[in-house]
Amino acid sequence: MKINSICCIGAGYVGGPTMAVIALKCPDIKVSVVDINHSRINSWNDDNLDNLPIFEPGLKEIISKTRNKNLFFSTKIDQAINESEMIFMAVNTPTKTEGEGKGMAADLTYVVSSANRIAKASKSDKIVVEKSTLPVRTAEKIKEVLNSNSNGINFEVISNPEFLAEGTAINDLYKSDRVLIGGDDTSSGKRAVKALFNIYSQWIPKSKILTTNVWSSELSKLASNAMLAQRISSINSLSALCEKTGANILEVSEAIGMDSRIGPKFLRPSVGFGGSCFQKDILNLVYLCKFYGLDEIAEYWHQVVKINNHQRIRFSEIIVNYLGGSVLNKKISIFGWAFKSNTNDSRESSSMYVTEYLIDKGAEVNIYDPMVSNQKIISDIKYLWTKKEISSHEISKKIKKLKIHSNPIDAIIKNHALGIITEWEEFKFIDWELVSKKMLKSAKIFDGVNILKNVKKFQPIFFLGR
Repeated sequence: MKINSICCIGAGYVGGPTMAVIALKCPDIKVSVVDINHSRINSWNDDNLDNLPIFEPGLKEIISKTRNKNLFFSTKIDQAINESEMIFMAVNTPTKTEGEGKGMAADLTYVVSSANRIAKASKSDKIVVEKSTLPVRTAEKIKEVLNSNSNGINFEVISNPEFLAEGTAINDLYKSDRVLIGGDDTSSGKRAVKALFNIYSQWIPKSKILTTNVWSSELSKLASNAMLAQRISSINSLSALCEKTGANILEVSEAIGMDSRIGPKFLRPSVGFGGSCFQKDILNLVYLCKFYGLDEIAEYWHQVVKINNHQRIRFSEIIVNYLGGSVLNKKISIFGWAFKSNTNDSRESSSMYVTEYLIDKGAEVNIYDPMVSNQKIISDIKYLWTKKEISSHEISKKIKKLKIHSNPIDAIIKNHALGIITEWEEFKFIDWELVSKKMLKSAKIFDGVNILKNVKKFQPIFFLGR
């Protein structure tokens, strides 16, 4: 089956880059990315490519080559659905905030809504591709929704989870470790899998395209993220022990990583993992284990999240303890708001939680990040406080303690401490001698990502796990 037209519902961090690369590598396929968010679509269509809603190295170059040629961004969702043979669902699946599974299970509201819309707008058979991270057996639910509104139209649901790392998403799409496609073991299911297989095989070696059943594909995504997060929590737990014993976490990490059975990836100590995936997916896995009566296994995976939260608190407490046990009315700077470098995504950023902790203790917190906007930083911290049911009056008082700066030097003038939380490359090349002069003489730098080993002579530095 030859696919000539694709539609992707969701113009976010998954849908946008994925469809851009497909459009580039498959110029004979029309690719439409649709979203209900008019502002986001307008940003994708902005003549100034620096205004794209997502910062991802290499993305704007692809957009410049494909947009309005075979790649289109629109809010005309029903039209795009009807005109496409294959529809990707790349919508948000946040953790539920109410009802059964609150705080753990995935909220499938947008998934179900999209499925209903596909069913109502379709006038011919469609292949529906799960691109969002979903709990096991979600495909079954999607099929039920589609079939209940099908009007005789056949929908084939297949699973194709994304394995992208923000900051390297384009390279990950170009040179994927693997592409996973899960489908039904029926003739129509096999045809649907083959159709998607043929698209990816335009640039991905066929040996790296794996086909499984739908349930294995859905679980593989959750399992992959859980395993990666587990490594981060493991090395972070050891960083605390290193500080107590005099061991060096970087040396320990290197020694561990040289074991061929383990390898070096995701063994870098930090203030904790962030982003939209790791915590959400682990909590989803915890919920699924509990649902199926696997309580011990649920607790095992839940510990990964607990260690991550503990690391954030531990880093914050280290700063407070250095400042005599109180940060009341003291100025503390934070470098980095994005959850990792080379992205403007700040969802579940560790910086947000460290900032919250310090403000709650009475500090004035000064933020600098090279990519995250002032508006997004304020929105993030307000959302966190709102989620904790803090009153609007109290939030207004707290927000006065937050200062955002457009350059790093302004952020550290006469401050008492500096915490580095995001591993932006530019932080290595700041004029640290000038920083030392602008900070208070007693000030200390707390390097939560261990990137300043070459500037030690300029300022007393606390290195996490060393």
